[in-house]
Amino acid sequence: MQIDFHHAVTYVVARCAGFDHPQADVIAYSAQYVDDATSAGVVCFKNQAMYSRISSAHETIDLTKNLDDKENHVVWLPFHFLPGNGGFAAGQGPLGGSFVNKIISMPDSPIAKEMVAATISDSDKPYSLHRLGIAMHVYADTWAHQGFAGVLNEVNEVEHAIETGKSNVFGGALQAFLTDVLDDALPPLGHARANVLPDMPFLSWNYENGKGVKIIRDNVNDFCTAADAMCKAMCRYQQKDPRASVGGIDAADMTTIRGLLTGLKTEDSNVRHQAWLQAIATGKFSFGKATVAYSSRGSNSWKAQALGTSADIPVHDYRDSFLNSNWKLFHDALQIHRLTVLHDILPRYGICAA
Repeated sequence: MQIDFHHAVTYVVARCAGFDHPQADVIAYSAQYVDDATSAGVVCFKNQAMYSRISSAHETIDLTKNLDDKENHVVWLPFHFLPGNGGFAAGQGPLGGSFVNKIISMPDSPIAKEMVAATISDSDKPYSLHRLGIAMHVYADTWAHQGFAGVLNEVNEVEHAIETGKSNVFGGALQAFLTDVLDDALPPLGHARANVLPDMPFLSWNYENGKGVKIIRDNVNDFCTAADAMCKAMCRYQQKDPRASVGGIDAADMTTIRGLLTGLKTEDSNVRHQAWLQAIATGKFSFGKATVAYSSRGSNSWKAQALGTSADIPVHDYRDSFLNSNWKLFHDALQIHRLTVLHDILPRYGICAA
């Protein structure tokens, strides 16, 4: 999924779940920032204070990190390709239960449900909304990234990929690009060899996976299902009960969501994102009009608000507001999320990662 879903749709879903604008703004920014927080290491201040942060993504072109199995374990597994354990509960596992078979992502798996429940149980923390946004990114990706694993492995091979929905966005060159270019240019990490096919909201497509099985995908239905499940998860967060009986997105709002996912047929995620923000601004949804924006860099970014600049420089001026800044709270939540997934949840499923 890309910025149109992780930011704009997450905002819409949060409002549908009952969050007010400032809360939904934090949740949605956090959800998207998972894709943009590519810097790690210690931030140093002139007063000798320090803050250590981790990254939740790598640049696609950063082959040094993407070819490093340890980096894949601590970034792609907890933040983008949450292991699915074949859909089995803790203590059980898929047939041929190798490590790779256990870590293939799948929608709304028991592991995903545990991750959401752990997030809800942390709702009293100052970074709780930031953690909820992070969890919603990961949760949504279990639909978009289903069938792929966040490590280098032949299970991620993609053969004979073809668009079936006739969007006319890619044209006849798509097949040649996937077959002749990506197979040689990109390693079998995650859905790299499927390029943008899993992330384009409007696409229907087929492919043959690394096990020789034909996979049929309908992104609109998958994305709508993800949005509804996210709404239920966020309603449960509101009630502080991961098992609460709740409703999802109402029919009118879901019709609007489906219409935008289907109708915005362009490869440019930023164009789609702006169209979503315009729909929100003009009151297309039941919660009314709202002004929403997102900047990962520059003066309007969380990083610049916390540190005075979004650039990575050797030493920063320290501000008393830093400890309560959205950027710092997001990175607090990022570390708690990774620790919980890798060291608390996955071991219960017999999965040892990093």
